[in-house]
Amino acid sequence: MNLKEIEIFLQVAQTGSLTQAAHRLDMSPMSVSRRLAALEASLGVRLLHRTTRAVSLTPEGAEFTPYARTMLEAEQSARVLFSSGRQGAGGQLRVTAPSGLGQRILVPLIPTLLAENPDMKVDLQLSDEVVDIVAQGFDVAIRVAPLRDSNLIARKIADNPRVLCAAPAYLQRHGRPQRLADLASFACLRLSNVLQWTFSDDGQTTGISIDGRFSCSSVEGVRSLCKAGLGLAQLTHWDIREELRRGELVAIELQDVQPQALAVWALFPSHRYLPLRVGVFLDALAKAMG
Repeated sequence: MNLKEIEIFLQVAQTGSLTQAAHRLDMSPMSVSRRLAALEASLGVRLLHRTTRAVSLTPEGAEFTPYARTMLEAEQSARVLFSSGRQGAGGQLRVTAPSGLGQRILVPLIPTLLAENPDMKVDLQLSDEVVDIVAQGFDVAIRVAPLRDSNLIARKIADNPRVLCAAPAYLQRHGRPQRLADLASFACLRLSNVLQWTFSDDGQTTGISIDGRFSCSSVEGVRSLCKAGLGLAQLTHWDIREELRRGELVAIELQDVQPQALAVWALFPSHRYLPLRVGVFLDALAKAMG
């Protein structure tokens, strides 16, 4: 396949317009159309639906997009590898991560990452929703929740067990829960989309329904109210690591269950080629998380 034709295809897919893609590539719309037709002929499938008003991907075009992006990035990285002025990784790194972990761990990494890689750009999307990283063009997703079967490659970054915690002042006023059933007698602060707190019981996952007086869509909100002494919370180790170290929060161990073992994972599409910028980012993240 012709790499210039692949570049044209990706521009058209991104803009949804032959005219806009032609303008970006300093080509005529007719030339763009011809090169797209040549790519489709070489693949033997139609990649784009064309109308007088818009251009959209066919199912085959959507399936081909991540492979097209990988081929173009591999070509660009090979050129950078042998360029005389090479300094670090280049290109745009697109990352999606949970908001709490992203704000606390990833954002502080960015200044050094950009300083050490002058040709790199970073697009960091913080969301607690699970997104389709292939369809949305992300290089890597950072996730904490237990992994589901998928076609993504997973790399473990760090252990990140769930932690039942509270402020020392709250425990002085109300005492400590000793067993799982005791939680029903305590004020509980939970994440809005987490209806159960999960633990491990001899290697098996077990949980208890939580209906506290306060719920919040963000880790930051739950952590803040927990520090203020309003109740118990179940967050992950990296959500409250600094608060535990400073004594602002205390980890609570129950007698009949153990903390659920989670981890921080990096997920990326299952292509053989991994852009240099992704490897640089993952190395920096693994170093920051010990």
